[in-house]
Amino acid sequence: MSDTLYENLARQTLAAINAASSESELEAVRVAALGKKGTVSALLATLGKMSPDERRSAGAAINGLKDDVSNAFESRRFALKQAALAARLTSETIDISLPARDAPFNAGRVHPITQVMDELTEIFADMGFTVAEGPDIESDDYNFTKLNFPPGHPAREMHDTFFLQPDAAGERKLLRTHTSPVQVRTMLGQKPPIRVICPGRTYRCDSDQTHTPMFHQVEGLVIDKSANMGHLKWILEEFCKAFFEVPSVNMRFRPSFFPFTEPSMEVDIQCRRDGHDIRFGEGSDWLEILGCGMVHANVLRNCGLDPDEVQGFAWGMGIDRIAMLKYGMADLRPFFEADVRWLNHYGFRPLDFPTLAGGLSG
Repeated sequence: MSDTLYENLARQTLAAINAASSESELEAVRVAALGKKGTVSALLATLGKMSPDERRSAGAAINGLKDDVSNAFESRRFALKQAALAARLTSETIDISLPARDAPFNAGRVHPITQVMDELTEIFADMGFTVAEGPDIESDDYNFTKLNFPPGHPAREMHDTFFLQPDAAGERKLLRTHTSPVQVRTMLGQKPPIRVICPGRTYRCDSDQTHTPMFHQVEGLVIDKSANMGHLKWILEEFCKAFFEVPSVNMRFRPSFFPFTEPSMEVDIQCRRDGHDIRFGEGSDWLEILGCGMVHANVLRNCGLDPDEVQGFAWGMGIDRIAMLKYGMADLRPFFEADVRWLNHYGFRPLDFPTLAGGLSG
């Protein structure tokens, strides 16, 4: 075979290599030249039929051709890889001046209501309280009658109740207006001493800047043989100091009326108002924060307890309200509007669990 044939084949193959515009096209050229049935491979297969002198001369030329094609192929493949990388870097340019997105575990936020419930649980657990829960749909007996609201009593009108349709027996269930039925269930279900808190959702026909038809309350109950007003006062003072994270608080107890406690009191806490800001433990203003009192003897009897043997006290406060006070929220309605922007602003990082040692609010 003449040298001209080798030169023509080399020229055609190298031209095809240089013309390849992608790695897939280049691979097709390589297979056509160096594959088992490629043009260069076919020339190598003819060496066995040649005489020793012809084989010596042709073998050197064919192997030289193979080396040239292989080198050209590697060079072209490297150039195509570099070109592809440059194109990718251009198309995937990142503006590093833009703010980075939060990692997925940082993207979510704990709702302030959930946060405050966790804070309440942490504070009262440190005092030896357990959490008691009950159903949102209650009977009139548990929601009113056993709590010393007799039928027709005007105090029932204070609660603007959501009643359900009567059942087959004519009894009307209702959406609980407070978490006090949980106290009833606790007293009916276990013997003193009792020390529980009862957080949960409650419902009343009311809606404005500081009231919603569904809201959250936490109530506390202590029943034993020696529970008294001094114990109640100490618990509430310690709670307010821990919750509002201040070293001391001044509180005043004003006479009030609740059907289920006697005597009944409303509690004010000293504060300083600065616009929409409220600072506790200082200033000359007072802010009502909760209601409390000694459990009425009728309530004890209705729950199967002897008021001559045991006594107790209870208190209740709005979780939404104390959340607004602590975290500076002026309107209650956004709590329930599911606005992600509001939640990103007021919400809490999901892994920052409140602790008394590490700080309740992170």
